[in-house]
Amino acid sequence: MPLFKELRRRNVFRVTVGYVVSCWLLIQIADVMLNVVEAPGWVLQALFIVAALGFPVVVFFSWAYEVTPEGIKREAEVDRSQSITHVTGRKLDRAIFVVLLISLGYFIWESRFKEGETPIAAETSQPAAIANAHEASTTEPRNGRETADPVISEQSIAVLPFVNMSDDVSNEYFSDGLSEELLNLLAQIPDLKVAARTSSFSLKGKKLQISEIGELLKVAHVLEGSVRKAGNRVRITAQLIKIDDGYHLWSETYDRTLDDIFAIQDEIAGNVVESMGVVLLGEAISEARETDPEAYALYLQCRYFGAGDREQLRKGEEYCRQSLEVDPNYAPTWASLGTVYTNLAISGYIDFKNGYASTLEYTRRALEIDPDLAYAHGGLGWHAMMYERDLQTAAEHYRIALRLAPNDSRILSGAAVLAEGLGRFDRAIELAEKSLSVNPLGWVTYGNTAIVRCWAGQFELANAWFDKALELKPRERGNPWRAKCYLLQGRPDEALAEANRIDPMARQLWILPMAYYELGQFEASEQALDALIEGHAHEAASFIAENFAWRGEIDRAFEWLDRAKKEKQYMWGSLVFDPAFSNLHSDPRWADFRAEDGRSEEQIREIDI
Repeated sequence: MPLFKELRRRNVFRVTVGYVVSCWLLIQIADVMLNVVEAPGWVLQALFIVAALGFPVVVFFSWAYEVTPEGIKREAEVDRSQSITHVTGRKLDRAIFVVLLISLGYFIWESRFKEGETPIAAETSQPAAIANAHEASTTEPRNGRETADPVISEQSIAVLPFVNMSDDVSNEYFSDGLSEELLNLLAQIPDLKVAARTSSFSLKGKKLQISEIGELLKVAHVLEGSVRKAGNRVRITAQLIKIDDGYHLWSETYDRTLDDIFAIQDEIAGNVVESMGVVLLGEAISEARETDPEAYALYLQCRYFGAGDREQLRKGEEYCRQSLEVDPNYAPTWASLGTVYTNLAISGYIDFKNGYASTLEYTRRALEIDPDLAYAHGGLGWHAMMYERDLQTAAEHYRIALRLAPNDSRILSGAAVLAEGLGRFDRAIELAEKSLSVNPLGWVTYGNTAIVRCWAGQFELANAWFDKALELKPRERGNPWRAKCYLLQGRPDEALAEANRIDPMARQLWILPMAYYELGQFEASEQALDALIEGHAHEAASFIAENFAWRGEIDRAFEWLDRAKKEKQYMWGSLVFDPAFSNLHSDPRWADFRAEDGRSEEQIREIDI
């Protein structure tokens, strides 16, 4: 008998079609269900592999075995005159029809109810891995009310982290670094609103619909893509997608060597601007700062490991130094090394004074090489504000940084903290809200602005902004500033509860004595303050001073303020305007302290930000 007829008689074709259609439907349903329970991506991959491995088994089974009234038997053992394959075939036809009907229904549902929800793709054949984002509400607390969604500018874009398609997973630093460098290039265009790195990179790891990305980041366009790196060669695919219709405005693939990486960055940025129709008003796009490819790869690893725990920071420091050995004149590496030392110092991993001295040295070196490096000006502004207490110099650096990078959320946030430290709360809120317009998932900025509201006595607003910060970072166990805000509202029970949710560090110990004191638990307050002094005097003198000021122990409060000032300990920028120190305001020493701290009324009036 011809092979084709025998395959038909044994129902091999029917079994094959039924198996393929059933597997397709099963995988579609599993994809939806696994996304609901946020299962890891390997689960769906494993299901697909099992289905693929099962295909030859099913085909072989349908050929070699037959269903009979007595059960399943080997085909060779069945008398052809007693075969019921025709009956089995009709049953299979009905089953296939039902599965096809269900599949058609699913297809209609998906195309009708998900219309316009184009998923981001790393390449035309590969869905992009877009990271996990905390669900953000569509309104923001502002001026005491919840406002409607802001109008999204057509000249706005988010650069999503490019997907690492290399065989070596450790090359992720390169794909992330390339994305960030493109973001920085585009952010220098005054008329282009670019979502901040902290917002766009927070979407790394979870597949989201493109409309969801636009809603979360408040942008009209998305730039995404993939990077495949092998030795000295890279293959970069970039795509510009319009949010409202999901269509590609531009797409390009680059197969080059690492020597061309900076030209590729410039070309991508130029194509994005041209495709979006951004008006440059005669200004050209700034070109990527070039360096040796090896130095650049090491610099990207320095940036990749420049935050985190002690081990990561030390790894970031080592990569920075290796990069500088190759090219000692690459300014961004010097600035990044300064950031590494800032993070080491404020995390308590190295001596605070020595850490900030290194930060100052490296950041100044960056500006000597490149006076127009906005990030370095922001770093010097932060150093002058928080360590040197030189607010005039801090303001000068922030003015330059804002001119060079007017839409950089990090610089805007730092400038907002400076305005807060000058008692200019309206200006601080204005800068913070501008920062949030490009970094809508910036939970730190929401928290900082909540503090400003609290200091200004706008407690209802402060609580709303603290809630927003917690919504964006739900794993935060407790917030010492919120606990303090509860104290200022006369809610010590809630302040104590919030403090007890904080990790047992100086931040918790700083709040506990005041909360116990307000509750009339004076012995517990004394014990908590003793623990703060014994364990953290070297880093928390200003917080100890605050506790004594809160109690009305004026002399001891000034004693600890003097210690904080002499040791140049890290002090909260708005200490002079902090209501917790109000008991000191009538003392003549307060005016002297303000002047020595650079914040007398006359000094503040001369500072422009």
